[in-house]
Parts: sequence; structure tokens; C-alpha cells
Amino acid sequence: MAKRRDKDLRQLLRLPPGERIELAAYDARATPGAPDTKEAGRADTVRMGARLAGLQERLWAAGTAGDRRRVLIVLQGMDTSGKGGTVKHVIGQFNPSGCRIKAFKAPTEEERAHDFLWRVRRALPEAGEIGIFDRSHYEDVLIARVRQLARPAEIGSRYGLINDFERELTEDGVTLVKCFLHISYKEQRRRLLRRLDRPDKRWKFDPGDIEERALWPAYQEAYELALERCATPHAPWYLVPADRKWYRNWAISRLLLEHLTALDPQYPKTDFDVRAYRERLLRDPDLSRAESARLP
Repeated sequence: MAKRRDKDLRQLLRLPPGERIELAAYDARATPGAPDTKEAGRADTVRMGARLAGLQERLWAAGTAGDRRRVLIVLQGMDTSGKGGTVKHVIGQFNPSGCRIKAFKAPTEEERAHDFLWRVRRALPEAGEIGIFDRSHYEDVLIARVRQLARPAEIGSRYGLINDFERELTEDGVTLVKCFLHISYKEQRRRLLRRLDRPDKRWKFDPGDIEERALWPAYQEAYELALERCATPHAPWYLVPADRKWYRNWAISRLLLEHLTALDPQYPKTDFDVRAYRERLLRDPDLSRAESARLP
């Protein structure tokens, strides 16, 4: 993944649909399309934040006037790849009123009583919103495959169900931004050690992380299958190198900026006489302090 600045990031990071994926062939420390230095990348991320916030406000405003469009960001990756960090540093720049964040954990008893997409449908963003999935419906072809939580035939059928579901979403006005945060085995070890060594990070550590790490090859294979079978023209996968946190934040900010710019949401037009109401407000008499205090 060589650095290129003449193409947008949606092209640079997009995985080719229908082609075999070998994650080991992708450098998790690469910085495709990024500014030349970490400092420049961080500064550019800050600058993008203001533009993202403005576009989000326009999307939210358009939604109040009947525009059905919305955005769904899907974050997938191995433990410590930065799903929570992305929510904090990138999504944190948005107005919470227009966001819907869902972190998917192990399914509850009620959720297990339904099909695997039932709980996902309940968490989808509404018109004008930006939804963020920290893990997602892909867990049902990842951990379910690695941990053998369902029959192989059932897991195999889920790829097609996911593709149908995502096509349904896009046809209903959802822009899907599916990001695989690609972290290396070595970097995961460093981040897990950091969690153990720092008291302020230790709360993030789960003893089960070590057991999951031992299954790294199986998870890599499960991800390769999911990325290969569910990278479609209407819902592509973007592989984001995630060993460098600054690049991860820059890349996802840039991807969102490109998608929102392409949507180009507009503030709704007013259906009242702006000039008349403005003149009416300007004619309001100034109230004394005593009169102001009597207002409800």
C-alpha cells in the first residue's frame, strides 16, 4: 500500500470486491495517503474535525425535513486495534444529538432467541443520524466461526444474509463505511503489556484477551473470509492500518469526510417569511429589568 496523494482515500483503502484477501500482505504500520509526518497528520485531523462537525449538522438538519439519508460506520478489528479510540478521538468531534453509538457485546438471552440480525436492526441510525457500531453483525461470522458457536453451514449462510441486509440498508438511504482496523500481532502484544503496566490503563485489560490472542491465526482467517465475501460495490470494506494511532484517526476522519462531502447534505429551506419575522423581532420594545423578571 504505497503512499499516494492523487487519489481519495476511499480508493486507496478500499478492498477489491470478490478477490482473495491475505492480511499478512498488508503492512499494519503503513500510512497510505497521509501527510508526511505524524505532527502534520494530527494537525490535519484537527482541521478535518471542524468540517466533519459542519457536515454532520447539515445531515442532521436535513433529516428533520424528511431527508432519509444517514451514515453507518462499522468498526471491526482484533482486540486493542482501536475501536474505542476511534469513537473517542474521531466520533467525539460530532454533536452527540446526531449520533447513535452501539458497542456490541456477547448476545443476551433475549437476543439469542432471535436471528443474529435482530439486535443489529434495533440499533440502526435514523434519518439524519450518524451511527457507529463498535463491533457489529460481523461478530456472527468471526467469533462464532473461531469459537464454533454455530454449525458451519449456518455460519456459511450468514455471509449472504449480511450482503442482503447491507444492500437493503443502502437502498434505504444508508451510507455504509465499514472499516477493518488492521493491527499487527507484535503491536497487539505491546498494547496489552501497556495495559498491564499502567494503572490508568489496567481497567481495559481482560484476562480473556490472552486466550483470544492465542487464537490469532484462526481470527485472521475468519477476517479474511468476511472481508472477501462481504466486500461488495454497495458496501465496500476499507482496510485501515492501525499500528499507528495517529494514522488510524486521520484515515477514518478522512474517509468520513469524503463520504459526507459526497452526500452533500443541505440545510432545509424555510417555508415562512424570514424577513417579516426578523422585522417583527426588531420592533420588540426593550424591557426593563423589572418587566423581564415577570416573564415566565
